[in-house]
Amino acid sequence: MIVGLYEQDFVAYMIFGLILNFVFSIMFGMYLSKNIGMQEMLESKGNKQQSLLVSLSLFVPYAKMLITLYRVAILQIFFLNKGFSHKEFWVYITNDAQEN
Repeated sequence: MIVGLYEQDFVAYMIFGLILNFVFSIMFGMYLSKNIGMQEMLESKGNKQQSLLVSLSLFVPYAKMLITLYRVAILQIFFLNKGFSHKEFWVYITNDAQEN
């Protein structure tokens, strides 16, 4: 047993969490590309590396999906509600603080 679940149930939760992550990530990417434009996204993308915690969260069920939903919340609360654009959010999320 892992975390009170049988192994096959735990793996099923992991797989379902990964599928949800990909669905939310694809939807969020499509939303951003619709509002920014694919060419502009490619031109303004930085080379920021993901933290180790984000990379390891792939192995925890639903963690990666929650990180994607957290990014959506940051976009809405701290950028759009304060009058910033989608492009400014994209630059913030893909560039290191030293590059700005």
